[in-house]
Amino acid sequence: MAGEEATRQESVEQRTEAAAPAPPRTTGGTIAGLVVLVALAAVVRLLDQTLPEATEDTAIGGVVSVIEYPVYAILLGLLGNLVLTRLGLRERLSGAFRTEFFIKTGLVLLGASINLATIVSAAGPAIVQAVVLISIVFGFTWWLGGRLGLDDKLRALLSTAVSICGVSAAIAAAGAVQAKREQLAYTASLVIVFALPSIFLLPLLASGLGLEQAVAGAWIGGNIDTTAAVTAAGAIAGEQALQLAAIIKSTQNALLGVVAVALTAYFALVVERKGAAPARSWGRDLWERFPKFVLGFLAASIIATVFLASGGSKDAISAVNDLRTLFLILAFVSIGLEFRVAPVREAGWRPVGVFAAATGVNLVVGLGLAALLFTGFQVEA
Repeated sequence: MAGEEATRQESVEQRTEAAAPAPPRTTGGTIAGLVVLVALAAVVRLLDQTLPEATEDTAIGGVVSVIEYPVYAILLGLLGNLVLTRLGLRERLSGAFRTEFFIKTGLVLLGASINLATIVSAAGPAIVQAVVLISIVFGFTWWLGGRLGLDDKLRALLSTAVSICGVSAAIAAAGAVQAKREQLAYTASLVIVFALPSIFLLPLLASGLGLEQAVAGAWIGGNIDTTAAVTAAGAIAGEQALQLAAIIKSTQNALLGVVAVALTAYFALVVERKGAAPARSWGRDLWERFPKFVLGFLAASIIATVFLASGGSKDAISAVNDLRTLFLILAFVSIGLEFRVAPVREAGWRPVGVFAAATGVNLVVGLGLAALLFTGFQVEA
């Protein structure tokens, strides 16, 4: 049985190596991809600004009025993904689809719209929520993955991704435990598959449950597994919900370095039984895995708070907010353009079942913590 499995695995690897290489990324292809990306972003901006007024007195006016730009951006990105894939151009242009860069830039700029008093006042409950939620969800996912016989490295990726911050967490965990490329690609695809519907479902559920903006934002920030999707859902739920969601997710992100270093030590000393500490210092590992855009987010908030307190014009902050919206639109379009269905289609049911169950636990526990810690919380203007 083991021999058959090894033979099958070897066959898969041979077919992978024999497959035609992806088209090379070139400067021209990246520029062309950027043109496509900007064009789609322009269409998103046009739809967001004109459709509500154009459909105001029609049967769909009520629906259109509550649709925010992340919805248009993701849908157009998925459509662009389909068209470019059919034309055989997506890989050639993919150098321009920089979701991580766009979202981190947008989140740094988001800091300029958040009063420093909000960050300070939210720090305590945000840390409590992050620590408790990560501990419960990570522990449950690790336990269930073990019960279903998943590989330890895949368990680590799934547990970190679903409990902290999705793809970024999976990447950090993969480096910590030396996971296979296929395991990382599979986990990243699962994150996106679950995050996309959450963008629309969580704001809808928050509205249906009558949650306060702060509670909705804390629930969204603590549950959706990618920073981009958190921002999209927060934008749909409302400006105050967006601000709290960003703070909560940033707090979770800040704990990523701690979790990654702990995984490094655990796999080196326990799973792989090397009996020795990792070669690099813990401090260096922690700094390398720390999401540094969080520092930019805090710096932007401090600068904006001081600027306004010293008599600065709110028009300048409005200009920064417009720039932030542009970068977030580019990020959401890129999410659609980068989405891949093949790794999910090829996966078995057990990791999907583990991820789905963990997501359910995350939703229930996260809602309870958000309601307990943020009911009555006021977001500073």
